[in-house]
Parts: sequence; structure tokens; C-alpha cells
Amino acid sequence: MTIEVSWLDKPPWGPLLLGALLLGLAPFLPEPHLWEKLKMLAAGRLVRPIDIFDLVLHGALPLLLAAKGLRNLTRRGAG
Repeated sequence: MTIEVSWLDKPPWGPLLLGALLLGLAPFLPEPHLWEKLKMLAAGRLVRPIDIFDLVLHGALPLLLAAKGLRNLTRRGAG
């Protein structure tokens, strides 16, 4: 079974990296939302819909950046 992920090649690195840093780290003080939500998830306290939405919102671009990087590494190793 093959999963088509060629769409990961289309977003340019620069805006993706900038967006991942800004959304992944916002708000900067007192601590980034993504870090706060990951700690809540690990503690089993991520139960409110707004907190789950926050995790998805702040984690989407960093996750997309990681997937693009992983695809880039695996394509380079296979080619």
C-alpha cells in the first residue's frame, strides 16, 4: 500500500518554517501554547474542546514542517 504525499513538496520551506515558528511558539510568554497543551496531553488533562483546538492550531504547521523534512530526507536517501 502506497500513500501519496507528493503534495508535501509544494509548500516552500521559508514560509512554512516561519509559520511553524510563529504558531508553534505563540504566545511567547509565559510559555508557548503548544508546549502547554503537550504538557496537558501528557498529564491527561487535555479534555476541553478549546484546548484540543488549540493543540491542533498551534501544532499543525510544526507537524507539517516535520513531515516535509522527513519526506525530503527519505527521498534523498532513496534517490
